[in-house]
Amino acid sequence: MENFIQQIKALSSAEDFLQFFGVPFEQSVVNVSRLHILKRFFQYLRQQNLPPEMDELALFTAYREQLARAYADFVRSTPAQEKVFKVFQDTGGRQHVTLDSLRTSLPPRAAA
Repeated sequence: MENFIQQIKALSSAEDFLQFFGVPFEQSVVNVSRLHILKRFFQYLRQQNLPPEMDELALFTAYREQLARAYADFVRSTPAQEKVFKVFQDTGGRQHVTLDSLRTSLPPRAAA
């Protein structure tokens, strides 16, 4: 189990995770959704509440299934539609800035 945990800790990119777990992927999907895929993957893992006494093969299989599931979410959808990150949940993916807030953020005009 310790070996598996150390291997997971060494992974740093979406491609690293997908390759490690043997999940086939299209680079174009990962290029657009890499952070969303990883965040969704970890959300799925938290929801699953895996028992700590699982052996490495069972753990690997469970992780692989959740990563494949997370990746598939973004094959058939977009980050804005999936709303993984708070910015998409709060504003539907749109930023709202009023004209007044822009005016107040500008430095005062110098006298001519």
